[in-house]
Amino acid sequence: MENIVNPLIEYVNNSDKLSDEIKKIFANTIKNTFTTTIKLTDRNDAFVITGDIDAMWLRDSSGQIRPLFYIDSKEADDLIKKVLKRQIFLLDKDYYANAFNIKADGRSWSKEDITDFESDWVWERKYELDSLCYVMQTAYLYYEKTKDDSIFDGEFIRILKNIVNLIVLEQDHSRSSYEFERPNPWKETDSLRTGKRGTEVSYTGMSWTAFRPSDDSCLYQYLIPANAFAVVTLNKLANCLIDAKKDKQLAEKMRNLATEINQGIKDYGIINDPDFGEIFAYEVDGLGNYLFMDDANVPSLLSLPYLQYIDRDNSLYKNTRRAIFSNKNKNYFMGKAADGIGSDHTPEDYIWHIALSIQMMTSTNEGEKNKILKCFENTHANTYLMHEGFDKDDPNKYTRDWFSWSNSMFCEAILNYLGLELIKN
Repeated sequence: MENIVNPLIEYVNNSDKLSDEIKKIFANTIKNTFTTTIKLTDRNDAFVITGDIDAMWLRDSSGQIRPLFYIDSKEADDLIKKVLKRQIFLLDKDYYANAFNIKADGRSWSKEDITDFESDWVWERKYELDSLCYVMQTAYLYYEKTKDDSIFDGEFIRILKNIVNLIVLEQDHSRSSYEFERPNPWKETDSLRTGKRGTEVSYTGMSWTAFRPSDDSCLYQYLIPANAFAVVTLNKLANCLIDAKKDKQLAEKMRNLATEINQGIKDYGIINDPDFGEIFAYEVDGLGNYLFMDDANVPSLLSLPYLQYIDRDNSLYKNTRRAIFSNKNKNYFMGKAADGIGSDHTPEDYIWHIALSIQMMTSTNEGEKNKILKCFENTHANTYLMHEGFDKDDPNKYTRDWFSWSNSMFCEAILNYLGLELIKN
């Protein structure tokens, strides 16, 4: 599979805007993803491990293959299609699960988890709205790139209807059977905060989620970045269905759902901050409570332009961005080696390379972008790979030396910096 990405390596190597160090990191990170994490199966699909955990996350796998969308080749298109085929196959085993096994062998992150459904296919059953959105994103990006409507077969439409129905169901979580509890969690955020049903919420039009894309539980169950991502993916995939003349009724249902969720964000997800003016909250409950912070994992507030929810020049986003890079965000760390955003998922003072990649792709300032490039050069700890989190003062201290999503996000940030865009027909 390494040959598939050789055109991108050549493109980067031919640039005079990048240092030799960045070029070396790019080649190493992109080869790492496409030679170590993707397994072709006897189903004629592709199982994508996240790296040092031998399981497939719906979210991570979508992020890991993002560089393929910058390559104009049948081989790249075929591999995207195989990953999507696997995502659809696994999702149908359990729509609430976030990560899966390559076969029904019963392996799991924690055998002690208390939940309302069990499957030997499921590695972990933390319900994260963004997982569903990432599958929809893979589908619409593939169709936009190839115009191959063969993916919209009867099986895909059946599973998409189930996705949409689940998002609708979770607009009123009281009607849902989903519950999750991890006895004796190693930290508070590894299980739902106030018992297996989560914290109290009121109806907002947004869709409930149990966990953040970091796999940490929400404090308040309406996660604004995830709902914004849902608005984008529902609308874009609906547009693809209409363009392909497939199930107009489902497409209209998706558009209406996106409108309801977006109105909920407008009504409940925007707060007036005394220092920064109107900004997005990170989480709300519909009862008047909200949390402002941001997390390195995508979707995040910082990533909203990257997800195509809002323009990066929009004043609401610009206000939010300024707040994100301030002491109002408990996950913003400033150190000797770097300044950047971390996560509740890793130790305090640990900055994530994923967040730096997103910061670079959403910036309008060339100086800021060049500063982040230099940061990439100085924080890979001589591994020429991107990590999960690294200590803000000592990059030789880091978590996860094999984390493919982070590698691919870095690659996309470099391609973006060079002006390369996703290929669309």
